[in-house]
Amino acid sequence: MQTLQITIPKWNITELNGYEPMTSFWQDFSIADKFGNNAITDTYRRAKSEWKDNYKYWTELCLVLNHKIWQWHERDRQKAILYDKLWREADEMTSEWSDEKQEYYFQVTD
Repeated sequence: MQTLQITIPKWNITELNGYEPMTSFWQDFSIADKFGNNAITDTYRRAKSEWKDNYKYWTELCLVLNHKIWQWHERDRQKAILYDKLWREADEMTSEWSDEKQEYYFQVTD
């Protein structure tokens, strides 16, 4: 039996802007990356189902999706396009938030 080895790339968000991750979204999507676009879509669907009402976690999800676009944009165009599609959907959902929640979102993502 062969052992599957998955290396999760470091997410340097703390070094970039001081943000401290609260979730395992980066790791979750990094694992899904190894299994293809269906796994990425399923990971997004599960995150959306579980966390769409938690604005801080949703903000972090948007950060992860955006960084995944850039991670893949030169190496795997199809993954980058999928992540862009998911990010746009997730970002659009924030337009319905209260001013306070949107202020948090823009402060963290800018």
